[in-house]
Amino acid sequence: MARRPVIPYDTQIARVWGELAGAAQLRGRPRPQNDTWISACCLRYQVPLVTLNTADFGAHVAVVGDRGMLTKVRIRDDLKPAELDWITALRGSAIRALMAEGAIQPTLFDAQDMAEITSPDYPGERLIACHNPFLAADRARTRGELLAATEAELARIDQAARRARRPLRGKDNIGLAVGKVIGKEKVAKHFIVAVTDDGLTWRRDEQKIAAEAALDGIYVIRTSLPADVLGTAGAVESYKGLENVERVFRGLNTDLLIRPIRHRLEDRVRARVLIRLLAYYVTWHMQQKLAPVLFTDHDPAAARAARPSPVAPAQRSQAARAKTATKATADGKPVHSLATLLDDLATIAANRIQPTSGLNGFTIITTPTPVQRRAFELLAVNHRLGYM
Repeated sequence: MARRPVIPYDTQIARVWGELAGAAQLRGRPRPQNDTWISACCLRYQVPLVTLNTADFGAHVAVVGDRGMLTKVRIRDDLKPAELDWITALRGSAIRALMAEGAIQPTLFDAQDMAEITSPDYPGERLIACHNPFLAADRARTRGELLAATEAELARIDQAARRARRPLRGKDNIGLAVGKVIGKEKVAKHFIVAVTDDGLTWRRDEQKIAAEAALDGIYVIRTSLPADVLGTAGAVESYKGLENVERVFRGLNTDLLIRPIRHRLEDRVRARVLIRLLAYYVTWHMQQKLAPVLFTDHDPAAARAARPSPVAPAQRSQAARAKTATKATADGKPVHSLATLLDDLATIAANRIQPTSGLNGFTIITTPTPVQRRAFELLAVNHRLGYM
């Protein structure tokens, strides 16, 4: 033992140990205390840790992003060199390619709404094809409305070219008007238009419309995570969970007034991203704890049970639907959004009273209402914090 260095114990090791133990507890995988002490010492003194207990320390870090963020180039240049896994979705052109090569068959979704497929274009990855009939119906309806609206605008241009008084003339002028119309609704690819000096003709390109309709309701999840780490349903749920992130970031711009600011210097960009991530972290935990008094679904387990498949539209629990319908909690108190609840809590004030007779000043805290008191109880915070 005399030849072995002894690492001294200090408060920084204790702090690192506490952070590791707390993080493991939050993940639902608490680690043995002695193993955590060893890890804390290694982190404190920047020395490698050798262990045979790989199961205790193994982890898969996956980046979840939409198809516009996690592109092939970013996966190749950023994620793979960093040894990070990913979950994203394929673009429409990639889905059409899969259908052309036969990876996605028309009968694939006859008895199921999601299935794993393979393609030589994505070696070592898993592709999960999903079909949402509700999304398919919505896209078909939207496309039909856009086509009808565009045809109505084209008819107006044709009438303007044929009217007797001050008609629209010139191939360039008519073409410019047509371009504005079909570009407005982004359906130019679905029309075949012929423009002349004194009018125009058009018809729908049924072949292209049918090709797009074949993709209605179909999307493909792409992930590098193995099946024994994250199952088919888990991968789909993880990707669809992006909608929660988008909802929270919209709330940052409104509820917390942390609006995006354009920065060009790297340090400022990183600082701004950190501020927004910290705000997202705080907002998420507040919404989880305050869910019983918010319109947020406070019974996610029941909501998941009511959802037959991750591909199906998300469901709200019976308790959440009751809150929405009655605008009240189970005990009769009003239900809030996060923004209105923050406004309500902001009415609590600390009033400093200074008598004129030379007596010592004192502070009076606003007495919280029942709703405010319930919110502070859920947050485990005393409304007199800082004045106790």
